[in-house]
Amino acid sequence: MSNIMGKDKLRKFNAVHEFKNVVEPTTEEAMSDVPYPLKGNWSKELFGNDLPIILELGCGKGEYTLGLARKYKDFNFIGVDIKGARIWKGAKTALEEELNNVAFLRTKVDFIDKFFKKGEVAEIWLTFSDPQPRRPRKRLTSPMFIDRYRSILKPKGIINIKTDSDLLFGYTLDQVDEHNYPLLLKSWDVYGELIHQTTPDVVYKMGIRTYYESKWLAQNIKTKYAQFRIG
Repeated sequence: MSNIMGKDKLRKFNAVHEFKNVVEPTTEEAMSDVPYPLKGNWSKELFGNDLPIILELGCGKGEYTLGLARKYKDFNFIGVDIKGARIWKGAKTALEEELNNVAFLRTKVDFIDKFFKKGEVAEIWLTFSDPQPRRPRKRLTSPMFIDRYRSILKPKGIINIKTDSDLLFGYTLDQVDEHNYPLLLKSWDVYGELIHQTTPDVVYKMGIRTYYESKWLAQNIKTKYAQFRIG
């Protein structure tokens, strides 16, 4: 069974190379001081428009990237993940549905500031990120990553975090308090409280469920959500 699964991952990984909506920089390009060719030009060169860009970092199969793109045609969406076999599903679905406002970037989130210029990104989504229980510095809402987001977001850029982890959510709220980030929305129980108390727009965004979110909800693990600005 494991051999079959390994071959399937390899097939998907190889197929991703052929998808026109997937960008795969090399490690050398990610670490180079030479600006990446698409840096500052994603909307114009890749999407052929001047629409604002929204990122999903650690997108996995791209459920949120796809869900948002289906609803909000006035934005370009880019899902970012290092795993090509994961991106395969989202990229393939986007092509099949002719979602021309969707692309995927295969790279580590650590390098995100290498690929976008200051002010090029309107909003960031962190969906069910690894809580990194033993490495707080590697949490995607740590000061190290927030500095990277600040270098690519528009002024007063928005960060959304949706998570099943009490540890990551509590840590994020502590960071919001410590650094005086304006907190726009917060809920420790999205489906128990937030989804009944807010606008249809937020209800739609919260209703997009990833594979792992559905799995955790089935185990009665609550979904947490926060939205805040960092500058």
